[in-house]
Amino acid sequence: MKLQFYGAAQTVTGSKHLLTTQSGFRVLLDCGLFQGIGTTEMNQEFGFDPVKVDVLVLSHAHIDHCGLIPRLIRKGFEGDIYCTPATRDLAEILLLDSAHIQETDLERVNARRQRRGEPALEPLYDLQDVTDAIRMFKTVDYHETFFLNEEVSVRFYDTGHILGSASVFVTVRENGEEKKVWFTGDIGRPDDKILRSPESAPQADYIICESTYGDRLHEPEPDMKRHLLDIVRETCVERQGKVIIPAFAVDRTQELIFALDQLESEDRLPRLPVYVDSPLAVRATSVMRDHEECFNPSILSYIKKDGDAFDFPNLHYVTSVEKSKAINDRSGPCIIISASGMAEAGRIKHHIKNNIGDPRNTILIVGYCSPDSLGGALKRGDQEVKIFGELYQVRCHVEVMDSFSAHADYAEMIHFLQDQAPEKVSRVFLVHGDLPVQEVFRDKLRAIGFRDIEIPHMHEGFEL
Repeated sequence: MKLQFYGAAQTVTGSKHLLTTQSGFRVLLDCGLFQGIGTTEMNQEFGFDPVKVDVLVLSHAHIDHCGLIPRLIRKGFEGDIYCTPATRDLAEILLLDSAHIQETDLERVNARRQRRGEPALEPLYDLQDVTDAIRMFKTVDYHETFFLNEEVSVRFYDTGHILGSASVFVTVRENGEEKKVWFTGDIGRPDDKILRSPESAPQADYIICESTYGDRLHEPEPDMKRHLLDIVRETCVERQGKVIIPAFAVDRTQELIFALDQLESEDRLPRLPVYVDSPLAVRATSVMRDHEECFNPSILSYIKKDGDAFDFPNLHYVTSVEKSKAINDRSGPCIIISASGMAEAGRIKHHIKNNIGDPRNTILIVGYCSPDSLGGALKRGDQEVKIFGELYQVRCHVEVMDSFSAHADYAEMIHFLQDQAPEKVSRVFLVHGDLPVQEVFRDKLRAIGFRDIEIPHMHEGFEL
C-alpha cells in the first residue's frame, strides 16, 4: 500500500492525500483548493491522473479540503464521493460560491498573463461542474462502516471542526492482514458552543494528522458572551456607533448569532438592529438548522426552550445588494456581521470602507487573519490601510476576540490523540501546517512516545 501527498504538505491548504492498495485501488482523501497569493497555477494540475482515482472520501466542506472536487470531475474522475450528510449540504453551497469566485479571479489573472505574453488559463470549473459533482456525493452517518470495495472499508468519526466534519478511519485488507490508516482531517476544539467535542477513533497503524496550531496554545476566553456584550455596549450605547464584524460564513457567523441570541434571550442585548449581510452566510445558517444531529446537548437544550438558536427580534438576514447598500446609509447604532472573515473580499470590505473613519465605530476581529489581508492589517494595529486601492486612516476602534478559533491547539490535538497507543503506531504523517510549526509539533509528539514522524514534501510518497 502506498500513501502520497499532493496538498497540505508543509502548507495549510490544498488537502489531497492518495492511498493506493497493492491491487491498484486508489482512494483520494480530500480534494482541496490551494488558497492564497500565487496559487492559481498550482490548482490547474493535480500531480496524479483523476481518471485513475476510484473513490474520493471527503473529511469536511471547507474549500481547502473540497474546493477542487468539481475540477476533478472536469478532468475525468467518475467515482463516488463519500462524506457525512451535513458536509454534502455545506459543500454544495460553498462550491457554488467558489465557482463564482473562480470566474472573477481568473479574469484578473489572465489579464496579467496577457500583458506578459502568456496564454490564458482555463477556469478551474464552472457551475455545471459543481452540479455534476454534487450528483456524485453519497452520504454516510458517523460510526457507520461502509465498504469502498472488497478490501477497503471506512468509518467517520466526529471532529467538531465545522458542521459535518469527520476524521476518516480506513481499514485495508491485504495478504490476509489488516492495516488501519486514520486521517484526522481538521481537529476542532472541545466545548464548542454549537458542535459536539472531537471524538477519537480506534487504534491505528498509521496516522495522517493535521498540525495547523502545533506550536501554540489558544488564549483562554473567560466569558466570550460578556466580552462581546461589553464591546456592543461601549460602541452602540455609549458612543452611538456601529460594530462591524468580519466573519467566515460557515460556523463563525453562526457562533456569533447564537451568542447574540442568548444575550437577547437573557434580556441583556441592547435593542438595536443586527444585520447578517452575506448571502453565503444566510444559506449556511439554513444548512446549520437542518443538521441538529451535529449539535451538542447544550445548544439542543437551548433550542428546546427558545425554539431557534439563530433568530431573535431585530436580527435581519440580508441577501440583496440593494438592502446591503441601504445598511451603509443608516446613521444609528447597529451590529453588522459580514463575510469574508479576513475582510479580503465580499460585502465586508464596503462596510469597513464606509465606517473605518468614524471613531464611534468598532471593527471586531473574531478569527485568524493572514498577515497580508485587510483583517490582518487591522488586527496588527496598522493606522492606515488600503481598501479597493485607496488608503484609509483607521480612526475607528479595533477589538480582537481570539476565542472563536475552530482549530485545536497543540494541547487539544495531543488530547485528541490520547486514545492511541504510540508504540502501536508505525508512522505519523503531519499535514495541514507550515513547516516550522510542524517541526515543533513533531517534537511534542515524540515527547509523548510517538516514534516515526514524517513531515511529507509535496508529491512525496511512502510505502505502508
